[in-house]
Amino acid sequence: MTVSFSVQKRDARAEEIRSQGKLPGVIYGSEMKPISIMADYNNFEKLLREVGESSLVDFKIEGGETVKALIQDVQYDPVKGRMIHFDLRQINMSQEIHAKVILNFVGEAPAVKEVGGTLFKGLEEVEIKCLPQDLVSEIEVDLSVLKTCEDAIHVKDLILPKGIQIISNLDTMVAKVTPNLTEEELKAMEEASVPSVEQVEVEKKGKEVKEEEKKEEPKK
Repeated sequence: MTVSFSVQKRDARAEEIRSQGKLPGVIYGSEMKPISIMADYNNFEKLLREVGESSLVDFKIEGGETVKALIQDVQYDPVKGRMIHFDLRQINMSQEIHAKVILNFVGEAPAVKEVGGTLFKGLEEVEIKCLPQDLVSEIEVDLSVLKTCEDAIHVKDLILPKGIQIISNLDTMVAKVTPNLTEEELKAMEEASVPSVEQVEVEKKGKEVKEEEKKEEPKK
């Protein structure tokens, strides 16, 4: 499904644009001159939430052409956390592109449900390359294969849509179920983290000795 979004050209300063509830941005590419644009803040926020940064969007420039592009970058105010600028990158449909695609974990791991382990996720996204028309917004990870705590899913185990090639390290772990600690193991950890009376006394004496040594050092 093709997603369309309207933007407008701008010539005002970024601060003025933001004061009007708009978000300043730029659209650029190897086949076009950069164009300063702006979009309704709330509408762009909704678009970003729905398509992310790995889906092609038809950006309709008011009074001009429609450009097929990716949301290349979004900048945020470090204090307020609000978006302050966005970059769109025009895509040539005949050239291979690199993109980061999120992983969508589906199903339930039997090792969690039946064994009582804890699911560990090693990755949230992977880097891929493909032709623009083959780009997907997410790659599914089937957790049902994790039947025991010895099972694991690595990048090389992912089932990829047609035309997608992984760039990320194939041996990186994507998901695994780790066994929960027993009461004995938890008790041992607690005991190890709490210093004994003897340890406290040794540390105290060590500090006292150092203080005495400092007092005895000749003055220069």
